[in-house]
Amino acid sequence: MTEEKKLEIVEKTAREWLKDRGVTIDDIAELVYFLQAKYHPELDLAECKENVERVLSKREVQNAILTGIQLDVLTEQGKLAQPLLDIIKRDEGLYGVDEIIALSIINVYGSIGFTNYGYIDKQKPGILEKLNDKSSGFCHTFLDDIVGAIAAAASSRLAHSLAYKE
Repeated sequence: MTEEKKLEIVEKTAREWLKDRGVTIDDIAELVYFLQAKYHPELDLAECKENVERVLSKREVQNAILTGIQLDVLTEQGKLAQPLLDIIKRDEGLYGVDEIIALSIINVYGSIGFTNYGYIDKQKPGILEKLNDKSSGFCHTFLDDIVGAIAAAASSRLAHSLAYKE
């Protein structure tokens, strides 16, 4: 298998796993809009979506998605050893590894992503509220942070590109 085919499989799988876990590109674009609309009144969801697509095209982001979702799924299936299983299942506040994976996504587009991520992680708008709901029966300990990080990175990318246009 060629390196190009491997890259295509990784990206395709990452996108499919997001969709399988109930996260759409539009959901993430709405988070980008939430973060940037106040600063750019002419912003539309199409522009937000384009920036999400560009972030999702990055291999580091795809790897983070695959890793985080796999850990969430293994947690749901009870296939991790204790005490890690309970720590991830509870989304223990002092665990922090879920945020470290998210930070690997944010780093792709510079330091503005840190403030965007911190804000959206605290507010939990849109899809993040749904993913953070522990009563759903699903474990999204990693996924909620990954989705927030993708939105923060896309927001940073958008802010940088709009700054150049102004």
